Amino acid sequence: MKDNEIKCMHACKNTCAMLNEALRKEASIVRFYEGMLDECNLPEVRSFITDTVEEKRKAILRIIQKLNEIHARSQVIDGMISSFNNIDG
Repeated sequence: MKDNEIKCMHACKNTCAMLNEALRKEASIVRFYEGMLDECNLPEVRSFITDTVEEKRKAILRIIQKLNEIHARSQVIDGMISSFNNIDG
């Protein structure tokens, strides 16, 4: 599947499939760069790759944070809906 073929399903509950896919790809890229570090001995390139890995790790943390926010918001909404469904009367 090409990157431009990724489509949002618009049916997520408690999460986001697109962000989960982005998280998977970012983690894969980090593993790739870390593998490059194992092979590279040129200080300038190692420094560049190390900086790139750090940037990718920050992106991964932002994605995880957003997924957690989506999950928490969805739980609150589910709780509100269930409280309306549980009204006696």
